[in-house]
Amino acid sequence: MSDSFATVAGWGSGFAALLIFGAAVLGPDKADAADVNGAVAVMYHRFGDNRFPSTNVTVEQLDGHIAELKNGAYNVMLLGDVVEAIENGQPLPACTVSISIDDAYATVFEIGWPKFRAAGLPVTLFVSTGPVDRGLDGMMTWDQIRQMHEEGAEIGAHTVTHLHMTRADLPDNRREIVESNARFLAEIGKVPALFAYPYGEASREIAMMVRNNGYRAAFGQHSGVITGNDDRYYLPRFPINEKYGDIERFRMVVNALPLRVIDMIPDNMLIDSTAGHDNPPPVGFTVMDSLANLDQLACFFSHEGKAQIARLGETRIEVRAETPMPKGRARLNCTLPGMADNRGRWHWYGHQFVIQ
Repeated sequence: MSDSFATVAGWGSGFAALLIFGAAVLGPDKADAADVNGAVAVMYHRFGDNRFPSTNVTVEQLDGHIAELKNGAYNVMLLGDVVEAIENGQPLPACTVSISIDDAYATVFEIGWPKFRAAGLPVTLFVSTGPVDRGLDGMMTWDQIRQMHEEGAEIGAHTVTHLHMTRADLPDNRREIVESNARFLAEIGKVPALFAYPYGEASREIAMMVRNNGYRAAFGQHSGVITGNDDRYYLPRFPINEKYGDIERFRMVVNALPLRVIDMIPDNMLIDSTAGHDNPPPVGFTVMDSLANLDQLACFFSHEGKAQIARLGETRIEVRAETPMPKGRARLNCTLPGMADNRGRWHWYGHQFVIQ
């Protein structure tokens, strides 16, 4: 399951310096129109279980995150409410944040949920139904999931077996969705409206299948700010774990500004080298907003650190990797410092690739 979740390590010393700098100068300034209709979604897995640091946050880290979100600077909303607002073209307040948790580990119910609930912070829980049905050690039970739902948590779908969807054929993926929805209907009386891809792995074909099966939106595990410009079936979330859960980085993440792009290439998250796809692929996008400091944009590949950038015209950006991406997951993160009263906040765009 998500023990093999890939952390966001490996961005290189330049990116680490960027994080430290951003945290050092981050102030209470609110955003201007740049983050209207945008929201940051953070993603957790386990709480207080240091056997799995790549998918865990410590209790101390969690307490710090909750204190930050309760300091009056943030608007914390359920993911479903964010999606509804974006669907309806309704602007979201500055510094809107959503909390999501994947996999339904026991520590969610034992540690995470009691703390979030006591703080009045809404949570979306994405559940893989198979491990719960099997009563696996360390997993929540249906009684606990029902209790969370009755107490206000939003429940989302996460397949039956937490499979690598890009390695399965469409009939198998569709079967996982249909069977998990049947279990949700039987256990909590409704089918989830939201879906999260296990490991954040998706393709255009899989995203279309998820859409055609009735979900309102689907989420990956790539960093970035959710906006109305995004594909609703490949929305970003910032993964949070022990290594990347210190309060300075968390504060930087929840204050992130959108970097809105269009015309992203490649247009598929799946890079199938066995089918003749280029690896590394040519990567490029057009920045939608007029940002006077676009020359300060920096991009980082997870497998080799800071990337070379070419700017074509005013807003077209091309990013080049020097070496092939390794099989499995690879990520691109692009960041840009905010301007004027957004000083210390960073525009952020992320993309995850799956290499086969």
